[in-house]
Amino acid sequence: MTPVRRKRLLIVVVIVAGMAVATALGLQAFKKNLLYYYTPEQVAAGDAHVGQLFRMGGLVAMGSVQRNPGSMTVRFTLTDMQKSIPVVYSGILPDLFREGQGIVVYGKLDKGGLFEAQQVLAKHDATYMPPEVGAAIKKAEAAQAAAAAKSAS
Repeated sequence: MTPVRRKRLLIVVVIVAGMAVATALGLQAFKKNLLYYYTPEQVAAGDAHVGQLFRMGGLVAMGSVQRNPGSMTVRFTLTDMQKSIPVVYSGILPDLFREGQGIVVYGKLDKGGLFEAQQVLAKHDATYMPPEVGAAIKKAEAAQAAAAAKSAS
């Protein structure tokens, strides 16, 4: 191999290695900034990892809201009509927060299965629901209807 060819090969190898390192660093930074969205059914199935920050959407279960007197801590259950996940939040809740309301919480799951919310977002439009939550609720209603039809037979 001539010295000129060797020099060109070395330049190409350095450029390819540099691009590989830049791509790896970019993908690593992208992975750290991903924000996943799960339904309570997916969380109960183990799709979300303990300690991982993610968003979870559903309805506040009726009769599940418990407020600690003298503090801003609220405990409630988030459901998609199939599975329910207990949630704890310490802070000011949105004005639209209430039982039966569709909400999205941001936080992480602890080892005991409790979702520790850092942020609670309530929907503003009475007809809007995140597509994943709407699909999960329709699936639950279809399962309940099928179970009712089966028990009637």
